[in-house]
Amino acid sequence: MPLLRVLLVDDSPADRFLAQEVFSAHGGTVSLTLTESGDTALAHLNTPDAPLPDVLLLDLNMPGMSGLDVLTEVKQSPTLHHIPVVMLTTSHARLDVEAAYALQASGYLVKSSDFGSFLQQIEAFVTYWSGHLFALPALP
Repeated sequence: MPLLRVLLVDDSPADRFLAQEVFSAHGGTVSLTLTESGDTALAHLNTPDAPLPDVLLLDLNMPGMSGLDVLTEVKQSPTLHHIPVVMLTTSHARLDVEAAYALQASGYLVKSSDFGSFLQQIEAFVTYWSGHLFALPALP
């Protein structure tokens, strides 16, 4: 199975650490890159010749650029718009969900506060995106 490249953007050090722990269980099948802000994520995504992620996991509520701001920038970029963006957030507010999908988010996951449930969420995420992305023909 090809390596699934994931870029996680989350301002919470605890949430980044937890995600890193969960994704590390996927060793040779997932490559996880972590950034702590929208600005840092966009700088990473716009680095010339840097490999782009297969999917972007994006926190909604961050200081500075919110997740919706980053989503807007990604979807308006001619070089980034094809990257699926999944919101990974604690917000289950209907307006947040609707706003994310209106801006072309590919998915919306509400973070579980329970480690076991969060582990199951990430397992389902990896299974879905690995199967979905690698079953499609490669983009030019």
